[in-house]
Amino acid sequence: MLELIVEKLRELSDQRRQAILTRSREDISAVLDDVKRIVEAVRKRGDIEALEIYGDYKYNLSPDDLVVKPAEIEAAYNSVDPKIIEALQLAAANIEKFHQAQLEKEMWSIEVRPGILAGRLYRPLERVGCYIPGGLAKYPSTVLMTIIPARVAGVREIIACTPPDQGMVVHGATLAAAHLAGAQQIYKIGGPWAIAAMAYGTNLVPKVDKIVGPGNKYVTAAKLLVFGEVAIDSPAGPSEALILADDRADPRLVVADFLSQAEHDPDASSVLVTTSEKLAHQVLEAITAEFPHLPRQEILQAAINNHSAILVAHDLSEALEFVNLYAPEHLQILTREPFEVLPCIRHAGSIFLGPYAPIPAGDYASGTNHVLPTGQCARMFSGLSVDDFIKKPTFQHLSLEGLQSVKEAVIILAEAEGLPLHARTIAERFRYV
Repeated sequence: MLELIVEKLRELSDQRRQAILTRSREDISAVLDDVKRIVEAVRKRGDIEALEIYGDYKYNLSPDDLVVKPAEIEAAYNSVDPKIIEALQLAAANIEKFHQAQLEKEMWSIEVRPGILAGRLYRPLERVGCYIPGGLAKYPSTVLMTIIPARVAGVREIIACTPPDQGMVVHGATLAAAHLAGAQQIYKIGGPWAIAAMAYGTNLVPKVDKIVGPGNKYVTAAKLLVFGEVAIDSPAGPSEALILADDRADPRLVVADFLSQAEHDPDASSVLVTTSEKLAHQVLEAITAEFPHLPRQEILQAAINNHSAILVAHDLSEALEFVNLYAPEHLQILTREPFEVLPCIRHAGSIFLGPYAPIPAGDYASGTNHVLPTGQCARMFSGLSVDDFIKKPTFQHLSLEGLQSVKEAVIILAEAEGLPLHARTIAERFRYV
């Protein structure tokens, strides 16, 4: 039974407001100790840990069975519906085009003042690891979203890890997508074992500089534990969407968009914030009427009852204040003039403007990335991009004139911080000038 009701934003209790804002943030505390033991075991024992975990998947398992072979990739192409391959190719082309536009100049410099030249370089990471979720969920789209930006950035070596099924078989569409995207090697390892293997390196899996890609709370915990040994992308929790709508929004589209987000998993969140009480009630009535006939009812019911809401704002200003406070992973704007609203958005992972930009378009094929910050992390993180795979070291060149112009300031500040030998490096250069 659905417990969804229409609620007025300004009448929410502090407890209810906080529950909506908090949604189902990933709580890794319960699994942290177990994951820590796994990570440490992989660090010490390497591939033996993975072989023991997957020992029941195939008789007489060897390290070679953890590596995807060219023949398996060829078989994947042959086994997957050609229409799926075509869809992956179209999506890959759009994703590559969008991420190519993110590339910056390889170097720039400015004259800060006469005699002081300062600039920045663009340098891709050497090797990255992309984690691809598996198990019951198959996400070839995530393969494209993680590997393509790395390749566009210029990363020399891109590896992928994904959990295998029984028989040490990887889903065909996942393999085809990884090959299309440009992964040089794919390993049949999942969960914390994959994260630890990529972070520390084993005889089989090379140590990477950065690990990206979403996963469950065990994967998230492992990524946080190895952070510092390697870089990671932003923590990823259950999927979420906030729909901002006014009285011009089509209730049918709002219902479709609300339900599509809630079908992800029981911890997903769908929130509608609208300035139209009429629209709010139309949406509620339609969802209630449709629910008995929908697939994935158990998942929908949990997501809607536990983490979703239909909220009526007094006006657009109040609605926008809540949107920025919520900082959604996905923000859908269904208002008269969505581009007029866009400058008011300060915190969101990815923004979908107008009635013909539903969230699944970005999830799969419009070109933007669907690996996005959740749980209000959009306040400080961006979605995955080319920037995640590059470093930007700075450089400077000072002439004698340039150093002279900052000499006194550097010496004063160095001595003020109690670092006289720092000051000496400047003074020495003028001793015989």
